Amino acid sequence: MSYRVLAINPGSTSTKIAVYDDNSPVFEKTLRHDPVELDKYGGIIEQYDYRKGLVMEAMEENSVQPESLHAVVGRGGLVRPVCGGTWKINDAMLRDLKDPNLWGRIHASNLGAFIAKAIAEPLNIPCYIVDPVVVDEFDDIARISGIPEIERKSLLHALNIRYIGRLLAKELGKDISDANLIGVHMGGGISVAAIKNGRVVDVNNALLGMGPFSPQRAGALPIGDLLDLAYSGKYTKKELCNYLTKTAGLMAYLGTDSGIEINKRIEAGDEYAKKIQDAMCYQVAKEIGACATVLCGKVDGIYLSGGLVYNAHIVNAIKERVDFIAPLYLYPGEKEMEALCQGGIRVLCGQEPAQEYPY
Repeated sequence: MSYRVLAINPGSTSTKIAVYDDNSPVFEKTLRHDPVELDKYGGIIEQYDYRKGLVMEAMEENSVQPESLHAVVGRGGLVRPVCGGTWKINDAMLRDLKDPNLWGRIHASNLGAFIAKAIAEPLNIPCYIVDPVVVDEFDDIARISGIPEIERKSLLHALNIRYIGRLLAKELGKDISDANLIGVHMGGGISVAAIKNGRVVDVNNALLGMGPFSPQRAGALPIGDLLDLAYSGKYTKKELCNYLTKTAGLMAYLGTDSGIEINKRIEAGDEYAKKIQDAMCYQVAKEIGACATVLCGKVDGIYLSGGLVYNAHIVNAIKERVDFIAPLYLYPGEKEMEALCQGGIRVLCGQEPAQEYPY
């Protein structure tokens, strides 16, 4: 039997949608939203009915009848920590997605579950989320930080990293449950994950935590100097968090987070730009090496995904430092929409069960 799935991936000023028939895309589209229009709704969650209407219009424009769908999948937002996989959308999940105190904010991706449920419910078809950013499969030892008051948390580009891991495992002739991999996603933030028998057993906090700096994020910083900065009076807590997560990294050093722009500078002879980009690659390679120790050196493959993988200089700078660990595989760009659809399809065709949100 063939299955048709609609995927919905909301961002702050856009909503990406895709419809797949099994492995074949029917259409993909990015719906752009005027921030002034969104402001009318007062909050992020309150936008769901407006965005749902635009999704329905896009399906009609592309000759996709709602009655032809077998499931609807929304981007997984900031729910409570869960293991990887496909999760049924239930009232408890929606409650947590509306709670700003759970993670200190409500992200636009939280809308995915609300839009998916609003479309699926009248059609009497299932609705899911897949591999939210808070996927947590850590070994207990990985949670220890250095002081009892702080526990290391799993926060990563889970959707893309886990899906690319599946693709690579298949390429290697393995089931993901039998593969040891190191997965790297390089976008505005950078995740470097140790994947043991298909589980992400350790990863740097890709938003505000350890690991390499990235186009927008600071990564790990010397603690003493960070404390001095925090107490300098130069920043409020909110301003400092914004700096460390949105305007640090390449942006802070070079005034841009555009890999294309930085590459042009380097090709024009800008040695400073080259040094800063090389430093980012150096830190990514160090984190890959750390993940290799987590896997006791038993690594079937290392893969790089994300927009920065289109940059041959970045790839080569990382490759020359990690090639001795395991073969390196490249998956430039991201496959989030495909990953969402395939998460739903795996459940529909019985390859894996849909999980019940347990909170």
